[in-house]
Amino acid sequence: MPQVMPAANPSEVSGRELKRQLRHAERLKKFKAFALVLPLVLFLLLVFVQPISTMLWRSVDNTELMEVMPTTATEILQWDGQGLPSETVMAAFAKELQASRKEGGLGQVGRRLNYEDPGFRGLLMRTLRKFPDEAAATSWKSLLPEIDPAWGEVETWQAIQRSATPMTDRYLLASVDMERNAQGEIQAVAEEQQVYRAVFQRTLIIAGSVTLLCLLLGFPLAYLLATLPVGTSNLLMIFVLLPFWTSLLVRTASWIVLLQTGGVINAGLMGLGILDEPLQLVFNRFGVLVAMVHILLPFMILPLYSVMKGISPSYQRAAISLGAHPFAAFWKVYVPQTVSGVAAGALLVFIMALGYYITPALVGGASDQMVSYYVAYYTNTTNNWGMAAALGSLLLVVTLLLYLVYHRLVNQKQLVRS
Repeated sequence: MPQVMPAANPSEVSGRELKRQLRHAERLKKFKAFALVLPLVLFLLLVFVQPISTMLWRSVDNTELMEVMPTTATEILQWDGQGLPSETVMAAFAKELQASRKEGGLGQVGRRLNYEDPGFRGLLMRTLRKFPDEAAATSWKSLLPEIDPAWGEVETWQAIQRSATPMTDRYLLASVDMERNAQGEIQAVAEEQQVYRAVFQRTLIIAGSVTLLCLLLGFPLAYLLATLPVGTSNLLMIFVLLPFWTSLLVRTASWIVLLQTGGVINAGLMGLGILDEPLQLVFNRFGVLVAMVHILLPFMILPLYSVMKGISPSYQRAAISLGAHPFAAFWKVYVPQTVSGVAAGALLVFIMALGYYITPALVGGASDQMVSYYVAYYTNTTNNWGMAAALGSLLLVVTLLLYLVYHRLVNQKQLVRS
């Protein structure tokens, strides 16, 4: 006889249906949450992640020669670097060099090879002017050295070989004044050519000086704002926020007017008899510090004020009532409670100061330019995107390291409190 299945329990059916509805509601809730944050995720990907990824890739990208001379790049990478390359390599190079002039890739090749040797662009142009007809060229290995003796030197072809690899560490090494010699070993560049270590050191010194000055000026001002009556504090806060309503370029140009030799400050000091001749207050380190502190000071005051506003004055009064000196009560009771605001303001100001370009470029001298100046120079003037990306990548690494140090210090402080 056929076996009869027992009928499903109505309570079990209703339980399964309820679970299904709950899972559906949970999925719908997650989908709505994802839909809400999707525009922000796309914005971050397009505005931050994609440009930073491109910059990191350009710092090691070395595909210029491979794009214009693919056959030459493939053949020369198989060369052992000893003696002159084979006839196959030289013939491919000669053919693609002629084609690059017709197709418009010669400038790209010349610019990349010029990074290896500043005279390479001129060598290519001289060689092209003396090229015979392709049919008359029987042996490029003997003909190229006759056109220019440089083609008979192994170093010339080694430079082309270094430019043929799809990736290179040349730009990253150059950004810290290092290079690879003919044997491929990493070494420091000649002392007279060392630039970027001093530039990074100068950048850190200027950013640190601006941060310290902002802290010294911003801490007492934030304390005053936090302890004054609300009406007076709000009125003074307007003056703190007022610079945000003025263009950065206008503020920087205003300091040039004030600090220049015939400016308001020098004229006032000479009118009061304090000076006999005007001081050089602009186009030097002093002008850079003054202008940058003026611009970044609000970014120090606001985090400090937000923390100080939440500190109860009863702690300090209690310490004084127990016999502590007012300054000791302020230093040992009040100041430790502001550490988080100090750390946030210092980190914000320091990171912003690291990437400053307009202010040092306008009010600073030649010895006051920061890393951002050289990034702009390689981007806009020489079109050396690899070098610009390498400098920018190192600056990004420094910024991330500073953030990690700050994050670790904050976590340690929270663990101590707990």
